[in-house]
Amino acid sequence: MLRSLVQVCAVICGTAVQFGAAAEDFSPQVWLNPGFYSYHFDRDPDYREDNTGFGVEVLITDDHALMGGSFINSDGERSHYGLYAWRPLHWQVSTVRFSAGIAVAAIDGYTSYRNGNWFVAPLPLLAVEWRRLGVNLTYVPHVHDSLHSAIAIQVKLRVW
Repeated sequence: MLRSLVQVCAVICGTAVQFGAAAEDFSPQVWLNPGFYSYHFDRDPDYREDNTGFGVEVLITDDHALMGGSFINSDGERSHYGLYAWRPLHWQVSTVRFSAGIAVAAIDGYTSYRNGNWFVAPLPLLAVEWRRLGVNLTYVPHVHDSLHSAIAIQVKLRVW
């Protein structure tokens, strides 16, 4: 299943690069992040909300991005992720740029869900970027009795 997801992302990104070639004012960008912070709506369980790790985000075009990384998840276990983001909505306030869309993520490491195996999750995404500093915001929906809803925030630094 992960191989199929990678193949689909490659086709989509190849198409995105082809369509994005006409946009002369955009050049690919690379962002790094130290994981993310989450706020769980179910406050009873003892969730870890400081989900430290390392991740990379590559904006291929203004609308298309690939992300990948590793973090300590809310259950205190190591997770890995690969993600394709489509961000077709853009607006700007002064020098702050906003982009919104949807992401499809493949995630592993939650032993309480699918025994830690990979699963696919669609996620809404809002990116806020100012010069070399940015933030990604997403809502993680309630998927299973062991995966509860949360808001996640990811601080990122543009390195290229």
